[in-house]
Amino acid sequence: MSYEDIEMEIVRWSEARKIIPNSTPAVQLLKALSELGELADATIKDDLGQIKDGVGDVMVCLINYCALQDINLVDCMESAFREIKDRKGTLLENGVFVKD
Repeated sequence: MSYEDIEMEIVRWSEARKIIPNSTPAVQLLKALSELGELADATIKDDLGQIKDGVGDVMVCLINYCALQDINLVDCMESAFREIKDRKGTLLENGVFVKD
């Protein structure tokens, strides 16, 4: 299944359950943050099954957020990539990115 196909399935699922239009961008953002916390917990525990579930849950919330904002998630990713693609530098072992 392509990204676009699964995104549309998620939107349809959310519409059928009245998440769209009865939710708000703020609610979906807070839900995404909650799911991100669960993802962090799964990462700490090195639980691959829960990591995959967590990534998926965060993405569902972001797709819903974008649908409620009437913006396209892929467009957002493309815009962010265009902004960073020419940056030069390296990530140090301590997690600090040093720009050239």
